[in-house]
Amino acid sequence: MDVKIGKSHLARKALFRRGVQQRSLSVEEIEEALPPGSLTSAERWLLYYSLRAAEIEIVGDPSDALGLTGLEEEAGEPR
Repeated sequence: MDVKIGKSHLARKALFRRGVQQRSLSVEEIEEALPPGSLTSAERWLLYYSLRAAEIEIVGDPSDALGLTGLEEEAGEPR
């Protein structure tokens, strides 16, 4: 059985490995490691959620990377 593993999978695996070793990753490190356009918004959100669940601290504000900037304002909530 030949399984094709994409660049995105390998990049995420490397991110987890580095995050576990360092105990933290910056938003910039995460975004630079991912191939452009490789993840949907939901997959990107799940990646950040999974990193946090693995007790890897995420340094910086992932709101821009996750497309969350301005959602509070659109919902009528103050920032």
